[in-house]
Amino acid sequence: MGSRARTVLTTVAAFVLLVAAWELAKLVLPAAGVTFGGVRLLPRADDAAMPHVWTVLAKLGAPEVAGAADPRSVGVAVASGALFTLGLALGGLVLGGVGGVLLALLMQRFALAERAVLPYVIASQTVPLIAIAPLVAGWGGRIAIAGWAWQPWASVMVIASYLAFFPIAVGMLRGLNSPPKADVELFHSMASGWWTTLLRLRLPASVPHLVPAVRLAAAAAVVGAIVAEISTGTRGGVGRLIIEYAQSATGDPSQMYAAIGGAAVLGLVAAGAVGLLDLGLRRYRGAVS
Repeated sequence: MGSRARTVLTTVAAFVLLVAAWELAKLVLPAAGVTFGGVRLLPRADDAAMPHVWTVLAKLGAPEVAGAADPRSVGVAVASGALFTLGLALGGLVLGGVGGVLLALLMQRFALAERAVLPYVIASQTVPLIAIAPLVAGWGGRIAIAGWAWQPWASVMVIASYLAFFPIAVGMLRGLNSPPKADVELFHSMASGWWTTLLRLRLPASVPHLVPAVRLAAAAAVVGAIVAEISTGTRGGVGRLIIEYAQSATGDPSQMYAAIGGAAVLGLVAAGAVGLLDLGLRRYRGAVS
């Protein structure tokens, strides 16, 4: 309980510091920003660029569209979009996790596969996500399986898995290779095959490396889902809300910042959900010497 309480207090303190830093910057920085030689060195700090935190919070209760017959509040819209994006991000995390684990097992089993595949796995993360999203959406639009046509949300899920698989693959590979050489040799001396060594030694030893990798992958999957929604024009998620609110943010940007805040909270929720996995695998936490 003490550890959990410290985690909660640290999270709350970080949020309070962020709010204080925002308001301090708004108080100290010039309203028009600082420009030198035609280059803006410090951003604008007026209400049209940096609204007060309480203004953004108050916007959550305001109608999303003024004068609508059945108006919904901005908070409800952001929460609904965040839940939609969270579902796609978690789906991408599962796809990326399965692919990353299988790839790590392949690279651990065959040294040649590690030397051949790992450089390309690393190089894949240098490709801009905004360039991949239209390709995935275009290729997916041509897929039809047993009468089921590819949906835009499927492209978002695949793109989210693209970001999620890398940290899981690298973390899992490191964990599988983490057992001391003496332990591996002990299993070999007992005539244990690769499969037995994997189940009894390497997988338990990989847990302390896998859990942080999954937590990082969860946050990456959320980022991938939001960027994919923006790039592919998928409606229903918080990424699309950010674009729609930004188009009407010329005079009052608080609505856009409310959507951005919802996206930030979404990332925290996804990363915090990995804590359930950590609790389930707590007994393996000391598996690595």
